[in-house]
Amino acid sequence: MDIQNLEAFLLVAEQGSFSGAAEALHITQPAVSKRIAALEQQLGDSLFDRIGRSVTLTEAGRALLPHAEAISGHLRQARQSIDDLSGEVTGRLKLGTSHHIGLHRLPPVLRQYSEAYPGVALDIDFMDSEQAVDELTRGNVEIAVVTLAPEPAPNIVSTPVWDDPLDFMATADHPLAGLGPLPLSSFCDYPVILPGLTTFTGRIVRQLFEAEGLKLDITLSTNYLETIRMMAAVGLGWTLLPRTMLQAPLVALDVPGASPRRQLGLLYHRNRRLSNAAQAFNRLLN
Repeated sequence: MDIQNLEAFLLVAEQGSFSGAAEALHITQPAVSKRIAALEQQLGDSLFDRIGRSVTLTEAGRALLPHAEAISGHLRQARQSIDDLSGEVTGRLKLGTSHHIGLHRLPPVLRQYSEAYPGVALDIDFMDSEQAVDELTRGNVEIAVVTLAPEPAPNIVSTPVWDDPLDFMATADHPLAGLGPLPLSSFCDYPVILPGLTTFTGRIVRQLFEAEGLKLDITLSTNYLETIRMMAAVGLGWTLLPRTMLQAPLVALDVPGASPRRQLGLLYHRNRRLSNAAQAFNRLLN
């Protein structure tokens, strides 16, 4: 089975289009179609349904996908193992991170890493922390710097790097602002803007209120913390965000006895041998 054909298959599945795969591979769209056709002929089945501009996996394509991902992952590791024999920190480092960490925590780390290891090509994918765990399991990223799950996933090594306290926030003219110490129950009477309650951060908030038997009036939810901050800043509701995001027009609200916090850190798959580039990044964070 030709490796180039498998790579084309994986990219078409990922991009949902032949043109997107062609752009990623730096070849023409007909060349991608030719590779897929050769693979389909070899396997004796169609791998994609092509309806208008929509390209979706067939049943045979869905069956092939995990095997193709595993083969591609093993090949990447084989190439990296050979490259690492020299002991040099070079090659490509596939890193997954969240938008918030990418904006607020990683810039000085990335600058220092790039200066120390100019031979490494950083390939950064922005994603939700929950998605990062899935991408690590599938071998699509080598390491991830994200919000750590309250309960570590099987086969995922989790290393805390930053403690990230969360503060209750609202605009200075919000009814809760300036009232002094507030019980948790007082927040249930006002709209709140939060991350999705299935996210790691959202689960922290949900558990905090559920422990008191309280139910929140969630007006809006989004996984982008910068968007949440903007909506709270224009007065659409109170929120709970990392302390590093507290700035005017938002003010912190005093909630005695409630000190929610999350851990940000590094993840990698327990069964994957980290490249020299990933090990160097790990050392820099720790």
